[in-house]
Amino acid sequence: MNREEISRIAHAEHPIKSPLDDGSVRRLLERGLPKGNERVLDLGCGQGEWLLRALAAHPRVRAEGVDLSADALDQAAAAARELGVQDRLVLHHQKAEEFASAEPFDVVLSFGAAHAFGGLLPTLAAARKHLAPGGRVLVGDGFWERPPSPEAVEMLGDFADLADTVDRVVADGWIPVDGHVSTRRELDDYEWACWGSLAAWALDHPDDPDSAEVLETAHTRRTEWLRGYRDTWGFVSLVLRRTPGAD
Repeated sequence: MNREEISRIAHAEHPIKSPLDDGSVRRLLERGLPKGNERVLDLGCGQGEWLLRALAAHPRVRAEGVDLSADALDQAAAAARELGVQDRLVLHHQKAEEFASAEPFDVVLSFGAAHAFGGLLPTLAAARKHLAPGGRVLVGDGFWERPPSPEAVEMLGDFADLADTVDRVVADGWIPVDGHVSTRRELDDYEWACWGSLAAWALDHPDDPDSAEVLETAHTRRTEWLRGYRDTWGFVSLVLRRTPGAD
């Protein structure tokens, strides 16, 4: 089974592909879209969950999403039709880092896609290209709550701690106007949902040729979380504006 299909199954019960609960997502969108009539871009939108929630909450918002997965975009389009917001959503099937638009956006989102750009600061550089003057970026990325093991770094990447992460963002020409550090409950709920969904799928499809592989993947990922990074890894979401004179 390919990585995209595994991800789809894993996130079936947690469509926000980050350790954030519904209340945190709602609050971040409220802080990121204060006027309610913004043009919003999601770089690496997947199934469009952030955009769909923004469109449903704000009838004057218009949105565009970019992703490499045709299947994910098809699901986003179907969900938009069910919500009746399809006329305010445009989806682009291409690499997020190659997307170009004739008009800037008031808000640029990117959650769970930093790997596509090579990290947090390259993600912000990509967002900056699309941002209108006075606009806001909503971005989420990991950090180390305490020094990690070499195995944890190999699993997840070479993050900084929270203070250094924010310092690097500020030094790059951004001012945080709000933020959220995911709680232990949010972090645990996310991991249980992902690997539990994979395991449940395998148990519900015993005759599928991929069943044993998916069950083993669920076991491996759950073990990596519990023994490798549960006590060291955190997740921060930031609402950012450009520092005056930084552009």
